[in-house]
Amino acid sequence: MIVRERELNSLFKKRLWSYYWLIKDSGKMAKENKVDLFLDSGAFSAWSQGSPIDIQDYISFIKENESAIDQYANLDVIGDASGTWDNQMTIEKAGLSPLPTFHYGEDIKWLKRYLKKGYDYICLGGMVPISTKDLKYWLDDLFSNYLCDEKGIPTIKVHGFGLISFPLMTRYPWYSVDSTSWVITGRMGSVYIPRRKNGKWIYDENCWKIPVSNQSPNKKKAGTHIDTMSPGEQKIIFMYLKEKGYNLGKSEFKMMPQDHKLEENEKWAQKKPKSKNEKRRLETILEDGISNRYQLRDELNIIYFLDLESYLPDWPWAFQTENKQKGFF
Repeated sequence: MIVRERELNSLFKKRLWSYYWLIKDSGKMAKENKVDLFLDSGAFSAWSQGSPIDIQDYISFIKENESAIDQYANLDVIGDASGTWDNQMTIEKAGLSPLPTFHYGEDIKWLKRYLKKGYDYICLGGMVPISTKDLKYWLDDLFSNYLCDEKGIPTIKVHGFGLISFPLMTRYPWYSVDSTSWVITGRMGSVYIPRRKNGKWIYDENCWKIPVSNQSPNKKKAGTHIDTMSPGEQKIIFMYLKEKGYNLGKSEFKMMPQDHKLEENEKWAQKKPKSKNEKRRLETILEDGISNRYQLRDELNIIYFLDLESYLPDWPWAFQTENKQKGFF
């Protein structure tokens, strides 16, 4: 498994790091060979944690680590488009060139202001809590009327912050996007499986998100876990796993005293009981696989994203919508 992780790391050509979480960890960053690093301020995380980021600290951090960073976003002010603009100007006056961010729900005048100023790479944010239907309505308008020319070719680079909808990832000519859905999905016990048509894996349609963990509550529901899906569905899933070099894995379970010392291939399969005399469920891993190792689910989900990226046409490509929208704002 360690060898596989190293091989996967060599494929990660682009990474996004959050300033907010970085300073909570080591406060340092180092340039990794052949890796494009994108620094996000982490303003939303800071806001949700009640711990605002000082703009001068953010400026100092960027200057100290500028050689390690390829792109960095503005320090946006949640719910305040004017404050976000002011921060953009403040950071620029410090001699830096942050990427501006326009958020869902903000007046379109702010996007127009960024475009008029001549930025060639901007970010769209505030999308995480918004429904796919509402985002499609918003993004159709932006890409049709502001971000692309008459032929649908993007006139600037656009980054999508926290984009978790696969249909929206493939519908628009993004230059870049970021998402934590791969790790959340894996830690919740599921993996992405692409659709298959005419003998090919299809990535421009919604994929399957299949629960595979042997501890998943879905194991008891017909058709909602890899163990309870139809033979035809299982055949496609196992075909994909085989092509990518992954196994489902095997485990056995038994109840053991709480003072049992874990072996290398063992882990507790339930929370520690309140009573010291009560036994605890133990999982013994007989064969590593996506059913018993979240690290392998993470890897498989990352591979899905890499394949999705390869499936898409080279940027820039034309955005097409049947009914181009006008004047929504």
